[in-house]
Amino acid sequence: MPTVLANGLDVGYEIHGAGPPLIMLHGATSAGREDFAAQIPLFSKAFLVHVPDARGHATTRWDVADGWSYGTLVEDLAAFADALGLATFHLVGFSMGAMTALQFAVRWPARLRTLVVAGITTQREPRTSVARRLMDPAWIDRNEPRRAAILSRRHDPVQGVDAWRRLLPAIAEDIAAQPLLGPRDLRRIELPTLVAVGDRDVFVPVDHAWGLSRQLPDARLLVAPDCGHEIVARRPGLFNEACGEFYRSTEAIARGRSTGSWQTTDHPIDIEGGSL
Repeated sequence: MPTVLANGLDVGYEIHGAGPPLIMLHGATSAGREDFAAQIPLFSKAFLVHVPDARGHATTRWDVADGWSYGTLVEDLAAFADALGLATFHLVGFSMGAMTALQFAVRWPARLRTLVVAGITTQREPRTSVARRLMDPAWIDRNEPRRAAILSRRHDPVQGVDAWRRLLPAIAEDIAAQPLLGPRDLRRIELPTLVAVGDRDVFVPVDHAWGLSRQLPDARLLVAPDCGHEIVARRPGLFNEACGEFYRSTEAIARGRSTGSWQTTDHPIDIEGGSL
């Protein structure tokens, strides 16, 4: 796996495909190649897909004792894009990655061609309470020993043995303390956006996702039926189909945002054997 120096980190990432640049940001405690395993093969037919691991996760080494905040993740994303020479790009974020994506979009909307955010709310609860419970290492040991083993397999090789036991509580505490994005912030995101949520997401009630989509200037909403938080993994067919329609319908706008002009002679997004 390649790495690139960005914001003082050796960021591990994967790159797939060819086409307009797209960055995919994974959720807390996970890794990019795992969260987006069902999207990468399809999306890489239409985009040059970049899948970085967040600091402290999988292949991007970081000691959480040196601090943790979503603000830093936003700076990491900006530095990652700069290091790869991506002036503008499409952005997809799931859960923690979706909050990073939203905050990046508020700060630098002109750098984004389109935005897809899944499994995120801009409200404090129930996200904070659920995160504190599900990211408690003692709770995981008692109730989800298999998940503990997965976390060790995913993070120990680069982060060190049991580093995830320090990382998870730090993430949960930052969720409880991070500044909330309000309507004025969200109105800055004047670009095509898709908001996606599962109808049984314990972190994000459907009405929160609906409210987020209503506050964004140019947003669409996808609600996946009979689906919990992990919409990209649990309902990949529906999610991928919705993204395909979203990208096709916003293609002209995305090209204009990439070049500063609505005129283009590029070929349209078209994937053989896929739905994107």
